[in-house]
Amino acid sequence: MWTRTHDGTPRRIQPHLARLVQRPRRMIIRDVKFVKSSQKINQCPDPDRPEYAFIGRSNVGKSSLINMLMSRNKLAKVSGKPGKTQLINHFAVNDESWYLVDLPGYGYAKVSKTQRQEFQSIITDYISKRKNLVNLFVLVDSRHEPQKIDLAFMEWLGESQIPFSIVFTKIDKMSSNELQKSLARYRKIMLLEWEELPPNFRSSATSAIGREEILSYINSLNEEMGDYFKKA
Repeated sequence: MWTRTHDGTPRRIQPHLARLVQRPRRMIIRDVKFVKSSQKINQCPDPDRPEYAFIGRSNVGKSSLINMLMSRNKLAKVSGKPGKTQLINHFAVNDESWYLVDLPGYGYAKVSKTQRQEFQSIITDYISKRKNLVNLFVLVDSRHEPQKIDLAFMEWLGESQIPFSIVFTKIDKMSSNELQKSLARYRKIMLLEWEELPPNFRSSATSAIGREEILSYINSLNEEMGDYFKKA
């Protein structure tokens, strides 16, 4: 979400999360189109509208989730080869009113050290400097124990004051009891460092679980901070 400093400079702040979550507004995806792929932030489209980016460790199900949210089977390329997404991919949604961004994954070991450094540079530069980034959705595979790389990444986001949410993916692969235990582990570990948890969602690309909740959250954020883009 956005506010403005005394000199009119836009500044990102965490929105009033409780109010946003309690007042969900359903979003209907009317149209979505690919805009461009960028290797550097200065190649990205003009930052003149709300932007929501998706990121996670390689093979977390990011492309499948994006396709599910947009109701498009082949919007984001799904690959059995982790680390396939290597660029910043922009998609314009609903009359180009906001951008969805597919970011490269992090933590994939089976690439060269140089490639890992390049990916990290792309990700860090985009997240820390993209002025219109309203929220970063961090995808976490719900089947696994909390991973140090995920926790460290989210800690960096918090220290950098980047608004983000957690999306627990692939919940259809677990029983209800297993899922609750997994979420409880994350909650316990994160509350050791955080005063409260960031917004979090449960999702399944296969059964579209979480679609309405995530899109409603985006819609609420769009409505909350839309005036700031009109004034910019």
